[in-house]
This record gives sequence, C-alpha cells and structure tokens, in this order.
Amino acid sequence: MEDPTPIPPPITVDPTEQYLLLLNEHERALAAYVHTLVPDRLDAEDILQSCKLTMWKQFANFEPGSHFIAWARKIAFHQILNLRRSARRKPLYSAEPAFLEAVAAEITRVSDGLSDRSEALHECLKRLPENQHRLLLLRYGEDHDIAAIAKETDRSTAAVYKLLSRLRAALNDCVRARLNSSTA
Repeated sequence: MEDPTPIPPPITVDPTEQYLLLLNEHERALAAYVHTLVPDRLDAEDILQSCKLTMWKQFANFEPGSHFIAWARKIAFHQILNLRRSARRKPLYSAEPAFLEAVAAEITRVSDGLSDRSEALHECLKRLPENQHRLLLLRYGEDHDIAAIAKETDRSTAAVYKLLSRLRAALNDCVRARLNSSTA
C-alpha cells in the first residue's frame, strides 16, 4: 500500500538573495584579496566591480554549499590577470603570472587559517560568562578605554587590566586547543 502522505515540494531559494547573502558575508575578504594583489586603489576597485558582475553572471555555475570565497578569488584572480594583460604600463611587483599565482596562493593559505581562528574564537567567546563577554565587548567592540570600563563595571583600572589580560590568555588557550583538536 502506498504512503498517502504527500511529498512537499522542494524549497527553492531565490538565487539573487543567495548571491547577495554570500557576497555580503565574503565581500571584505574578497576586497582584501584584490587590494593585496593590486596596489593601485582605483584599479583594485574596478576589478572588484568587474568581479562582482562576473560572479553574478556565473552564479548559476556556483555549486551551493561549496567554498564561495575560493570561487570568488578564482574569478578575481582572472580579472587581475586580464588587467595585467591589458595595462602593461602599470607594473605590479612583477609582470609574471607565476608570481601572482604564488602570492594568491599564499593569501588564500593565510586567510583560510585566519578564518579557522575566527571560527574558533567565536566558539570560545560563546563559552564565556555574560559578565566577561560584556567586558570584552566594552573594550574591543565598543572601543571603551580602561578607565571608562572600570567606572562602568565598578572595578579599579588595575583590576580591569588584569581581568582583560586573563581573558585574552584564556581565549588564546581555547582557540589554540580548538585548532589543535580540529587538525588532529
């Protein structure tokens, strides 16, 4: 006997919305990548605009769930090579594509490591008690100076310095442990 429960239609995600969400999430990393490889700010901005347009045109070829920033970097890298071919008048460290590829690979390696560290830090921050999380937010999120934090938390400046120092050390240990456990 057949199951009378109807199968719901698959959920469709608007590709425009999906593209914009992914671009918004990774735009800073993409800009940093391009600006590192292209020293002229105006050329870098032109490449970013061209890259975003190309990415949008090719978004149907992007495989959902894959590494968006890697895909975006590959497109940006080709845009940079195109710029180099069309504008030999502006030297970029070296005119050799092999040099650009080596720099691009190093940027990818370092930024992937930073992304892992960022994720680990985020997880470690979630484990902190609310009062410690608030202290870090005051100092690093809202850029309060130590005296203002001491006044707001009713502590001495020495106590705030000491607590922040302990929190940074604890977070560093937590991040290191998470990174070591993920590579093991």
